[in-house]
Amino acid sequence: MAVLKARSVLVTGSNRGIGLEIVRQLLEKKNHAEKIFATCRDPEGPGAQNLRNLAAKHPEVEIIQLDTSDPSSIRNAAARVSERLKGTGLNLLINNAAIVNEKSLDSETPEGMAEVYKTNVIGPFVACQAFLPLLKKAAQESPQKGMSCSKAAIVNISSEGGSITHVLMWETIPALSYRCSKAALNMLTKCQSLGYATDEILCIALHPGWVQTDMGSAQATLPANVSVRDIHPCRL
Repeated sequence: MAVLKARSVLVTGSNRGIGLEIVRQLLEKKNHAEKIFATCRDPEGPGAQNLRNLAAKHPEVEIIQLDTSDPSSIRNAAARVSERLKGTGLNLLINNAAIVNEKSLDSETPEGMAEVYKTNVIGPFVACQAFLPLLKKAAQESPQKGMSCSKAAIVNISSEGGSITHVLMWETIPALSYRCSKAALNMLTKCQSLGYATDEILCIALHPGWVQTDMGSAQATLPANVSVRDIHPCRL
C-alpha cells in the first residue's frame, strides 16, 4: 500500500482516545508530516495533558483550540492553520471529534439529539467548509495524479453503528442520536466526495471498530493502537 507523504495533517479531538493515537502513530512514520495540527476543545485543561506531553517532545505538533460544536471556534482554527502554513495547503483533514449518549428511542430528547448532531455532523461539515481553501490549495500544488491522502483528503471517522443495513449492537447499546448522527455523517461524506471530485479531494468515511476509549468504554473489543493501525490513512 502507498505510504502517507502528506506535508500537513489536522486531527480534531486529539486530546484522547483515537485522535491522540492517530497523532502518535503519525509521528512514528518515517518522513512524517512537517506539520501536525492537533486540535481539541480545551488545550490547557487536564484532559489535554497527554497531548501536551506529546507535543513537548515533537516540535512538528502544534496544539490548536477547536471546538467542533462552535462554528466560530472552527473558523478561528482555520485562520490560525492558514497562517502557520504560510501559503501552502493542508493535505489531510481528519474529522475525529465526536460525542455519544446511549439513550434509547424512549429516553432520547430533542435537546440531546441536537447536541450530538451539532458535534458529530455539523462540526465536520463546518470544518470542511472552513479548511476547504487549504485543501484545494494542497490539491492544486501536488504533482500527483488522481486522489490520495498524501495529496488532499477529508477523512471522517464514522461508525458501523450508523449503518442502516447492519445496526451494530442495537440490543446492548441503543445510542439513538449517535447512530443517527453517524448515518448523517456517512451521507455528508458521500456528498463531499461528489462535490469535491473535480478538485481531486479524496473524501472517505472510516469505521474504527469498537475501541477501548473513554467514549467506547473498557468493554470494547479493540485497543486504540490496534484500531488506528488498521484504519490509518497512510494505509490507503
